[in-house]
Amino acid sequence: MELVRAAALTGYFEVAQHLHLDVVPLLRNAGLSRSMISNAEQMLPARSVILLLENSARTSGCETFGLRMADQRKLSDIGLLSLLIVHQPTLRDAIGIVAEYRNRINSTLTLQLEEHDEVAFLREHIALNEPLILRQVSDVALGTLYKMCRAIMPNSWRPQCVCLSYDRPGPPDRPLYERLFDCPMHFGADFDGIVIQRSDLDSSLPRADAALADHARELVNAVMGPGERSVAEEVEQSIRLLMPAGRATIGEVAHSLGTNVRTLQRRLEQEEHSFSDLLDRVRIQQVSHHFTNRQLRLTDVAHLLGYSELASFSAWYRARFNKTPSEARRDMRQSTTA
Repeated sequence: MELVRAAALTGYFEVAQHLHLDVVPLLRNAGLSRSMISNAEQMLPARSVILLLENSARTSGCETFGLRMADQRKLSDIGLLSLLIVHQPTLRDAIGIVAEYRNRINSTLTLQLEEHDEVAFLREHIALNEPLILRQVSDVALGTLYKMCRAIMPNSWRPQCVCLSYDRPGPPDRPLYERLFDCPMHFGADFDGIVIQRSDLDSSLPRADAALADHARELVNAVMGPGERSVAEEVEQSIRLLMPAGRATIGEVAHSLGTNVRTLQRRLEQEEHSFSDLLDRVRIQQVSHHFTNRQLRLTDVAHLLGYSELASFSAWYRARFNKTPSEARRDMRQSTTA
């Protein structure tokens, strides 16, 4: 089951109260309760958390519901793991800690670090096994990630920009974006994430302390442990990285994982998975998110999912969902508007 810590809902009740929401029916509809959320370390079904946030945003008419939650976050809200993160020697190491312990924080959240020349892209993915509208949970995750980076980097540090995959907000909401993301912002991007100078990844962090980091790791592992990462999860991560470039083949993925095709197939079979099923699952996880980006044409969506031709993408989508991509995108926009 896809799980997320109850700490992911930090700030939910405060924002709901400010917006005069009756949270009882919203919690009930999502299969949650106040007692389930009260323990920050409680693991909750990711689908329930997503439904709660999206329904709360829709009911309140507040598209920035998730960002308002993120705006209240502190590094300590990550829990004990914050001690390990803050004492890492570099930002690269801190990002690595988040990736290492993702199964104990939010099993649906994947951070993907790409480096090109002098620039690095920290991409955020919310991976679900069924298509769902994810704007609110994505906003919470991106806002929390940004505040984590700002908390551990020098006070004067700023990224090159923050990328968001939806349209620029209206004037009433812009002060919130400018306060939370105190740097340039790019709307209508093809991903949600942060763009930074590549050199920032390996510059020393102000509170780096190897001894304290080792002590913090012992404490974290005693309480939670990183959780084992399966071969299938490693393959899915590689597919997400290679797919937009049209290179998400089993050969390319095997090479990226330092193995060969035959060995990778055997290891996947031991976990009762196949490469084609995992490729299909990653596409299903991402397609709805791409559909919500009004700046992307269907041809762009096809390319991001690894298809060189729109016709091939359309045939795949029709076979999976019994409707065309155009129909699905129209239905999704009508549902969001409603």
